[in-house]
Amino acid sequence: MSTTAEKKPQSKAKETAIGFVTGGLAACGAVTFTNPWEVVKTRLQLQGELVRAGALSKADRPYHNSFQALKVVLQHEGIRGAQRGLSVAYLYQICLNGSRLGLYEPVHQGIIQTFNLTSDSSIVASGVFSGAFAGVVGAVLGSPLYLIKTRRQAYSPVFNNVGHQHEMNSAFSTLVGIYKKEGIRGIYRGADAAMARAGVGSAVQMPVYMMGKDVLLKKFGFHDTFSTHFATSMFTGVLVCLAMNPFDVISTRMYNQGVDASGKGLLYKSSPDCFFKIVKIEGVRGLYKGFLAHYLRIGPHTTLMFVFLEQLKKIYANNFAT
Repeated sequence: MSTTAEKKPQSKAKETAIGFVTGGLAACGAVTFTNPWEVVKTRLQLQGELVRAGALSKADRPYHNSFQALKVVLQHEGIRGAQRGLSVAYLYQICLNGSRLGLYEPVHQGIIQTFNLTSDSSIVASGVFSGAFAGVVGAVLGSPLYLIKTRRQAYSPVFNNVGHQHEMNSAFSTLVGIYKKEGIRGIYRGADAAMARAGVGSAVQMPVYMMGKDVLLKKFGFHDTFSTHFATSMFTGVLVCLAMNPFDVISTRMYNQGVDASGKGLLYKSSPDCFFKIVKIEGVRGLYKGFLAHYLRIGPHTTLMFVFLEQLKKIYANNFAT
């Protein structure tokens, strides 16, 4: 009889719970460093809202590009302004990425086993579906937090002509106030766009990262190290940003718009209405506002998140797995 104790297989529920916790912690670690770019992205996406390209004077555009915008925020609002909304962002990341990273593998493996998938194309398709499903679940859970985060990051005590300016107290009291005034519809304003955003982003991010890392390890002889995670994540970030930016702009606009006394949006009736108005007035380029800031946020965020995730998995495996 072997003297080495055999490791018991983890239950599906435990495996999912561990994935949720490690995914949420990894995302929180990443957003600590990337939140300033999220602030910049939000303001660039709101600047010139429903204004034809070129119609704004330079004086009406405090933010000229991503790097200049970050400099302006730091100059006028300091580190606190650049990290605006960070506390809510932590809670949002736990909901969104805890779900995305925690659910992806169990759902993916469940689909493969249930339908006995063997071909490469079917496995890729199941990966895309699993990523989208996990992203949508996370978006539904985190939508009210994303609403608060967006409004906080859009707010500037210096430049009040960029987007609707919402003055808020604590996240909880703000949500209670929105619920009393607008009901559950107000709490989940823009959730459909956020679901599309997270679904599309996850459908690209999760399978591309997993397959990209697998290719580097198995076909090119890379080792499972930081450089491999970094290379895979940065490439993944480009594709995610290209696919997700239009939905991100729509989400930002829907979440941040002001409402009238009855709780109706002042600018957009719905996410499709927002899409058509942007394209009609600002052109397709309007859907890609803040693209560089988005990539500067999502590229490093993807890299840091997966690097932290890999390390957390190793720590758990070495110290807590039985």
